[in-house]
Amino acid sequence: MPKRYDQAYFDRWYRDPAHSVGSRADLTRQVLFAVAVTEQFLCRPIRSVLDAGAGEGRWQPLLHRLRPKARYAGVDSSAWAVARYGQRRNLRLGTLETLGQLGLDGPFDLVVAADVLHYLTTPALRRALTAITPLVGGVAFLPTFVREDASEGDHHEFQPRRASTYRRLFAEAGLRPIGMHAWIPSHRVGELAALEQPAR
Repeated sequence: MPKRYDQAYFDRWYRDPAHSVGSRADLTRQVLFAVAVTEQFLCRPIRSVLDAGAGEGRWQPLLHRLRPKARYAGVDSSAWAVARYGQRRNLRLGTLETLGQLGLDGPFDLVVAADVLHYLTTPALRRALTAITPLVGGVAFLPTFVREDASEGDHHEFQPRRASTYRRLFAEAGLRPIGMHAWIPSHRVGELAALEQPAR
């Protein structure tokens, strides 16, 4: 049975103490890290963020408090989440695969796709990465669980790929790793100091 990203889904995985994974503190650390690594790479404060697979747009309030002048755009496939939070958190309906068709004002300093890619089939993942890469003006923060991880939470439709598979697919899409789920466009690797660059 296909997933339904409705109110019951978000209540279960984000608010029900028996099932929810990741605390408010965990989310805050994630946001702080993604902003810090992007600003370190760009050598300036971030000005724009794209949250792809944003769900309820939980990153938006934290980003707004941290960088009030930064522009935030969220995209999610949940009609319920967009109807509930769309106006307040600047969410629009769409998928990772259709990012290039949504008229987004990119590229963005920071592109986030947190805990999303491991639910996509391989053809959908390839299309999503093809859509994401041109929108990355600085850093892509792409937390993704793989077969080797002892992950918790929603495993329905989880795709148990190896880490090596993701590295290959990300490289094919033009992304290079800089650590801790952060990636930059391949053509910008030369901007890193030698010890910051990924091992060859």
